[in-house]
Order: sequence, then C-alpha cells, then structure tokens
Amino acid sequence: MDINTLRSVVTVAGLLCFIGIVAWAWSARKQPDFEQAARLPFEE
Repeated sequence: MDINTLRSVVTVAGLLCFIGIVAWAWSARKQPDFEQAARLPFEE
C-alpha cells in the first residue's frame, strides 16, 4: 500500500465520519434536545 492509497482511505474515513455527525445532528430524535439547548441563553 503506497501513501496515496493511505491518503484516500483517510479521506473516505473522514468523509464518513462527517456524514455520520451530520446525520446524528439532523435526526428527529435529537431535535428536542437541540431546541432546548438553543433556548438556554434566553431563559436567564
């Protein structure tokens, strides 16, 4: 395995992690938690 193959694998792994985080953040299950966190600065 040469360095370019390793770079490709790391790039694809990073992209998959990014997509996973975006999917987690936009999931319907997490929406109430994020809405509550968004209101925190205004509750004081």
